[in-house]
Amino acid sequence: MAKLNALTEFSARKWHQLNVKQRRGVKIALGLLFLAAIARSLPYLIPIRASDIAQTEQAIVFRDRNGLPLGTLLTRDRDRTAVVSLDRVSPHFIQAILAAEDKRFYRHGALDLQAIGRSLLEAVQARQIVSGASTITMQLARMLEPAPRTLPHKLGEIWLSWRLYAGMSRDEILHAYINRLPMGGNLYGVEAAARTYFGVPASDLTIAQASLLAAIPNDPNHLNPNTHWDALKRRQQYVLDRMVADGYITPQQRDRAYAEQPQRLAGDRGIEAAPHFLFWLANQVPDTVSQVTTTIDRPLQEFAEAQVKQMVRALAPHDVRHAAAIVLDNQTGDVLAYVGSPDYFGDDRLGRNDGVQALRQPGSTLKPFLYQFALEQDIIQPNTILADVPTHYAIPGAKLYSPVDYSEKFLGPARVRLALANSLNVPAVRVLENIGVSAFLDRLHRLGFDHLTQSPEHYGLGLALGSGEVSLWELARAYLTLARRGEAIALNPQIDAPTSHNPRQIGDRSHWALIIDMLGDRYARARAFGVESVLDLPFPAAVKTGTSSDFRDTWTVGFTRDYTVATWVGNFSGDRMKQVSGVTGAAPLWNRIILHLHENREPAPFPNPPGFVKRPICATTGVKPTPECSAVVLEYFEPQDLANYDRPHPVTLSDDYHEWLARQNTPKAIADPVKIVFPQNDDYFVLTPHEETAKIQLKLAGIPADPVEWRIGDRAGVQKRVTTEAKNSLFYELPIGKWTVEVNSGDRRDRITFEIQATESPNAPRGFSISDRPQSTQND
Repeated sequence: MAKLNALTEFSARKWHQLNVKQRRGVKIALGLLFLAAIARSLPYLIPIRASDIAQTEQAIVFRDRNGLPLGTLLTRDRDRTAVVSLDRVSPHFIQAILAAEDKRFYRHGALDLQAIGRSLLEAVQARQIVSGASTITMQLARMLEPAPRTLPHKLGEIWLSWRLYAGMSRDEILHAYINRLPMGGNLYGVEAAARTYFGVPASDLTIAQASLLAAIPNDPNHLNPNTHWDALKRRQQYVLDRMVADGYITPQQRDRAYAEQPQRLAGDRGIEAAPHFLFWLANQVPDTVSQVTTTIDRPLQEFAEAQVKQMVRALAPHDVRHAAAIVLDNQTGDVLAYVGSPDYFGDDRLGRNDGVQALRQPGSTLKPFLYQFALEQDIIQPNTILADVPTHYAIPGAKLYSPVDYSEKFLGPARVRLALANSLNVPAVRVLENIGVSAFLDRLHRLGFDHLTQSPEHYGLGLALGSGEVSLWELARAYLTLARRGEAIALNPQIDAPTSHNPRQIGDRSHWALIIDMLGDRYARARAFGVESVLDLPFPAAVKTGTSSDFRDTWTVGFTRDYTVATWVGNFSGDRMKQVSGVTGAAPLWNRIILHLHENREPAPFPNPPGFVKRPICATTGVKPTPECSAVVLEYFEPQDLANYDRPHPVTLSDDYHEWLARQNTPKAIADPVKIVFPQNDDYFVLTPHEETAKIQLKLAGIPADPVEWRIGDRAGVQKRVTTEAKNSLFYELPIGKWTVEVNSGDRRDRITFEIQATESPNAPRGFSISDRPQSTQND
């Protein structure tokens, strides 16, 4: 204590001995030191931490399933960056960059005062700047906030360096630095440079490769390996010399590394294949991912891309400009090929639109799921006969809804197999009417059609014909479930990422197998497509086409035991094509791809539907054949239905077929021959202004075996008898009025009433007329 008091007294005496000027100078110096201490302490109050400058955006390098490059997608600011941790960088590169840029990095702070002093002394002696004194921390500060090299900006750089040093460890600073190093062009970071220039990760860099990369940041524009190799080699010599001087390598290692000529990749790879897929997948992977191994098979991808381009060129005269395709592996759900348009870079033709993900009306491609659901719900059986006849549905506030096919013809009685294989619209709508739109919509949701978000009332019965909007991706996924007999799995675009492979069973496997059998029956679809068409392959395959209203979209989706292929042809603008249907638009593209997939190995046949047995049936009645049956075919039955199969059944058509029968030129043997099909009961005919009578064709469904007697009576009950010899029609001229027609043949008879009206008749009932046709839907 005594010593402290003595020292204090001595300091006080000394201070009083100083003159006023000296005292003022001391005060200023102390003040400056105090301010400097405060300024140097401030960075610790507002430090910059590693999390504050974490790189969330980086380029993603994509490769196919075999390691072949697909391309690299840049960050949003068009830079190619790949972030890598320090422990995944070759020690050779760490040593090379420290030797070249800041050998005392781990021994000084944010600034290297020793280097600054040396630089100032050299500058004074040479009267020019000879060497810099920027530390790695200062360079990182300049990378974070680039600015001109003026004194104010230099002070700002020092301030930012202090804040970085205050908030981060040296390893964190070095990590941020090596991931931001300018490596030529728009390439940043050691990982991106290692993969771009040498095709290896940063962890595998050799001394030669590492010293070359460590040389580039000194002058990235003039040391690019692809454009300035000689200059880069001269800078590499400097880096290797520094590594020897710092004890990282021996002179012999230096000489070998300099003599080595590392194999380089040619140029900037950019996007080489599957651009739509890459951009779609980039939105699915985490921000921290910079390397992705996809499930794409690049040779198959390039083949599919070429076929899409060729198909669009071939169909250009029919106003076709776009197409898309996707290929799936049935066992794994892997996406093997994904083509979104003929040319991603064709901006003038909307090429960047992705036809795999775009929402369009699917036409008849949903029908297999409708029939499978109906079979499962026991609404129909395989031998059910569906009426493909003119059918009208009243829609509140709209015209009659009358579904028809593109041929505008009707087959009459049609087995389920024929109705599905030939894509008949009326039977599909009738089945949906029995199932219920809401129930079918729920089933479609389970199958993965996530974009069918409207109410059942919004879609109505047109849902059977594609009134909703779905994507090619969703269709391919649903058909993959069909190919797997109702076992749904997730589609897998990426090999090196966890994917849920937990399958879930949807519906009964045997009914799915039955639908596969129907879609693979070339003879069942022959009426609409012919036996030898692009849908017919030299090996077992199941396939379905679809065409939306007005030829705006055409689809073909099909599969073998091994692969599922889905194709779309149309226009992104929604413009109509010229008479291009599923079988002429998307089907040829599907045919080329699926043939290519199996050119070296034929797929195995589909298994028979389990639990079903085959029995002969009459093709037009669906029951056990009788002598009157004109065509017999084999069809599947469930065992519990065989008892009903052996019972006798009537072989005549129901009243649903009257209008269809009236349009037939040849009577049908399966119809009740003594049944008036034209006119129908309560029909009316309107005369033109200059007509007084109408010549009506009275027509029967078939040809009766006995002579036919017609009785034509007016409102007063006066009848006229006309006898014919076993003919099924009679032309008869009648004036305005109400008429009754009765027909007798043997012990069979039928009777109808109809009316002939004048044009201006005020009592003319409202109803169907040629000028007010019901609206129709035509999808194949």
